[in-house]
Amino acid sequence: MNYRITMLILVLTLGLAANSSLVAGEQEAKPAKPAISATQTVQVETVVEAVDYEARTVTLKGPQGNLKTIKAENTPNLEEVQVGDHVNIEFMENLTIEVVTAEGAEPGQGVMTAKSVNSPDEAPGGMEMATTVTTAIVEEINIEANTFKLKMPGGEIREFTAANPENLKAAAVGDVVIATHTEAIAIYLAEISRE
Repeated sequence: MNYRITMLILVLTLGLAANSSLVAGEQEAKPAKPAISATQTVQVETVVEAVDYEARTVTLKGPQGNLKTIKAENTPNLEEVQVGDHVNIEFMENLTIEVVTAEGAEPGQGVMTAKSVNSPDEAPGGMEMATTVTTAIVEEINIEANTFKLKMPGGEIREFTAANPENLKAAAVGDVVIATHTEAIAIYLAEISRE
């Protein structure tokens, strides 16, 4: 995930609706720390336009006529793929942002990736996944000005305006903002076109 998107995500975190409630006969409960999670999934059916078995590439044609060449270097049974075959592509993206209390935490960023391909006895296909976790530290909260400052990975301190001022009341200096971004793509042969 690029740095600009990460920044936008972190700004939105403190702009989320905070959850608060009143319990009969008790004082107002402290608002929960802001958190959100959203997932987007896209499925596309493509058609094989060309296969280069030597270079181990497959050119796919999308539903709007766009062409995309992908590497299939680790696919053990690429020879089963032929022009005219249908290939399904599923793309999933998830973003989870939460504010937590953690003493002595430092901002940072880490990435984890995973890949797999189908075995030779399965239809050609595979998947890739990447998860990026970015943490920032709440350095300052100014409720009157409706702003907050975050210490980003690398040490830069940035100031933002909260979309929802109530969330500033739910956060505290020293809290950690955790953004977890996962992208996964699965490509698999859906239908074999043979005469």
